[in-house]
Amino acid sequence: MINDEIKHAVTGYFQQLQREVVILLQTGEHPKRSELAEFLASISALSEMVHFEESDLNDQLRSPVSFALKVDDEFSGIIFSGIPGGHEFNSLILAILQCGGADLKLDNSIQSLISKIDEQLTFEIFVSLSCQNCPDVVQAFNKFSLINKKISAEMIDGGLFQEIIDNRNIQGVPSIFLNGELFLNGRVDVTRIIEELQNRYPYLKSMPSMNSVIQDVAIIGGGPAGISAAIYSARKGLKVSLVAEKIGGQVSETLGIENMISVSSTTGGELTNAMRTHLNDYEVSVKEYQTVTDISTDTYNVITLNSGEQLKSKTVIVCTGADWRKLGIPGEEENIGTGVAYCPHCEGPFFKGEDVVVVGGGNSGIEAALDLSTIVKSITVLEFLPDLKADEVLVKQARSRDNINIICNAECKTINSIEGKVTSITFVDKEAAEETILETKAVFVQIGLIPNSQFLSDFLELNTFGEIIVNNKCETSRDSVFACGDVTNVPYKQISISMGEGAKAAITAAEYLQKTKSLN
Repeated sequence: MINDEIKHAVTGYFQQLQREVVILLQTGEHPKRSELAEFLASISALSEMVHFEESDLNDQLRSPVSFALKVDDEFSGIIFSGIPGGHEFNSLILAILQCGGADLKLDNSIQSLISKIDEQLTFEIFVSLSCQNCPDVVQAFNKFSLINKKISAEMIDGGLFQEIIDNRNIQGVPSIFLNGELFLNGRVDVTRIIEELQNRYPYLKSMPSMNSVIQDVAIIGGGPAGISAAIYSARKGLKVSLVAEKIGGQVSETLGIENMISVSSTTGGELTNAMRTHLNDYEVSVKEYQTVTDISTDTYNVITLNSGEQLKSKTVIVCTGADWRKLGIPGEEENIGTGVAYCPHCEGPFFKGEDVVVVGGGNSGIEAALDLSTIVKSITVLEFLPDLKADEVLVKQARSRDNINIICNAECKTINSIEGKVTSITFVDKEAAEETILETKAVFVQIGLIPNSQFLSDFLELNTFGEIIVNNKCETSRDSVFACGDVTNVPYKQISISMGEGAKAAITAAEYLQKTKSLN
């Protein structure tokens, strides 16, 4: 089940193990159990520090295709139900490494926050093995389990537990349940998980604590603009901190990238990993999975994080990017995760063989339709404008697919559902003024992005679209604060443009420090 190339790579990783790890598989009968047992045995054979055992653990594991990780004869709290192949293979290997003593690579302030949890939390994370977002969530909860023994985390392959999926009305992944009740679902990241924990357990909201090291540059955002700004700043010998909800930003969720000059084709995951590797070449203090709740300016810029930590910095570069724009029509918010989705790669597999709708005729919408065309029965693309906005090469591909239907001049009015599941979408033909109710099992919203600038509304000048207004040197309305990338009013939201703007912002910030003689 694992090819020689992967075995060789995993063998190398397992050399980092400092403690023995036991993979404990539940006994019993299941059509997939022998395949899982062979899979786990092949992994354990790659290191003398990893052992595979089988035991009757009915009181702790849900089925014969469930297994747990043990360290020092104690359960780690990490459980997998299903065969963690596809994107989840990395989750398993990382879990073994981290159980064996590898660095969790989680900021100390986040670890401190998780360690304060004082009640028993049992998380179930329902995933699809084709979901790109799910592994980040699974891996985060695995880390939480290792930090705090009151937490357990179980990855559940929805494809093997259809009865549970139906009983809990799950139509999107990841779907996260806490102590048997829905915690979060749909497009979720680690930052959102931390925020929800803080909402449910207010004692996790720490009082602000000041980081004593004054930074030259504090960068807010970890997408292409933020990574570029961090690298350029660090190369100038500056003290740099980078705060990010996640490294890669929107890029990490992009399936295919073919417009990066000198790179014919790559994926969002590959580019994100490359950016992270490049960033790690420099002395940059990275605070991932954190958000900025407030910025104030006195002698220095003071940045308050959701973890409670505060940073002081001589300059700030804001590159928080943008998020999915919503339709804002009845039935959208109510049905997120039960037929309304924003990530076709995550939710698409749940609608295999069904009729679905994609709203949006730009690059994102047409790319989503093309991706879904190999999974679903049919796709109807609804575009508000008279013509599609996507690149011609994508439009030609879409029109050549028999199961893609394109309707322009369509104004979406409502998303309709019965008993919590999407059944249709109502739209109006703007030219004919005719209303149509189109039956569908899912609506994938792909109508562009909205800048992540809400926390800056009283701090910086924004335009009517919520974008930070910058000049051609990335300077904002406030001295010592610069901005770049998709969060700004710079036209054309492209990866290559964001990288260039990040570099420009870093150079401008360095010039500002020189001119104001702020460098030590």
